[in-house]
Amino acid sequence: MKAKTVNIIYWVSTIIFAALMIFSAIGGIQPSQPAIQLIHDDLGYPVYFIRFISVAKLAGSIVILTPGLNRIKEWAYAGLFFDLAGAIYSGVASSGKFDPMMLTLLAWVLPGILSYYYWHKKIKG
Repeated sequence: MKAKTVNIIYWVSTIIFAALMIFSAIGGIQPSQPAIQLIHDDLGYPVYFIRFISVAKLAGSIVILTPGLNRIKEWAYAGLFFDLAGAIYSGVASSGKFDPMMLTLLAWVLPGILSYYYWHKKIKG
């Protein structure tokens, strides 16, 4: 695959992934009532966790969008994927069953996988 194609796929998937993670973090910086309802009341996490995870998602998104920073970028990708895995697990564990709506999280996971895969292809050049 040509370097230009790899670069385009990398940036498109990274921008989509970061935008989705930023979008999911916005309601938690100043926890809104819907965020508190979902994360605290439905899933059982403490309210202070909402701001923490939102700031972590924003930081991770900024890191994956910043060229270079290869070592910390690995950590950012890991953290963002742990967040998504935790969201899926929490949804299943709190309800006791798999809700087909959980499959919508693939909209977050797939661009992240593409971004990570093509970032490695890009840096190995």
